[in-house]
Amino acid sequence: MGSRVEAGLIARIFGAICLSLLATSVAATCRDDQVHLRGDWGEARFRVEVADTGASRATGLMHRDSLPQGAGMLFVYPRPQVAVAFWMKNTRIPLDIIYMDSAGRVQRIAHKAIPYDETALPGGRGIQYVLEINGGLARSLGIGPGTELRHPAIGEDAAWPCE
Repeated sequence: MGSRVEAGLIARIFGAICLSLLATSVAATCRDDQVHLRGDWGEARFRVEVADTGASRATGLMHRDSLPQGAGMLFVYPRPQVAVAFWMKNTRIPLDIIYMDSAGRVQRIAHKAIPYDETALPGGRGIQYVLEINGGLARSLGIGPGTELRHPAIGEDAAWPCE
């Protein structure tokens, strides 16, 4: 009978250790240089540069010849904006421009924005985060309105908070 009690105790301790390691692993994946997206289509992760100053947001991905697959740029505004619009002036790479609200929920996507095009691509009202990735990836992955983004920059309103 003593061995059953010991076995049960060992199993509970082992389970607690595994849960602790899993929680640490999940928390460790929420980093400044990565975003995670999830929706009914599944999940995806991108390595990102964060543009969170006026100067870095103004420059964005302009003047670059390529963007590695699995990479992107996350634009972070200090609060939801009255109106956000991007354009492709001096941008050489076709991009998907993903506009999100203060909770990190996708509201709109400008698919395959055309390099050098100066046409404004509006994201709408209440946009606080914008993710740029290689053109065509959003559709191929299934990213659409309602998709949730997780990143440390998203505050207490996060639909998918960092833990």
